[in-house]
Amino acid sequence: MALVTPWSVSLALIDAYSVFIKCLPRQPRVLLIVIVGDWALSFLSLAAACSTASVTSLLVNVGTPYCWSKLCSRYQFSAALAFLSWFLSFASTLFNLWLLPSL
Repeated sequence: MALVTPWSVSLALIDAYSVFIKCLPRQPRVLLIVIVGDWALSFLSLAAACSTASVTSLLVNVGTPYCWSKLCSRYQFSAALAFLSWFLSFASTLFNLWLLPSL
């Protein structure tokens, strides 16, 4: 997940810059790099989400000595946000893949 944040921030800055100067990048090679990066990081974030969910499930099912109620709810919230991050990243990949043939 440490790779997802810089990748997303850099893409957001590039998108904001291109919107403000009103010059959208029209090179298929640049878009292909974005698609491959989004695709790879979406699967990495899916792996992180699945591992967070499995740890949360393990801690909840073991019982109270290993997991306090506040700690377990934080883990569950973290797993939900990780799956949301994966879903949005994969949606971005599919949208960019759909956009590629139009260039």
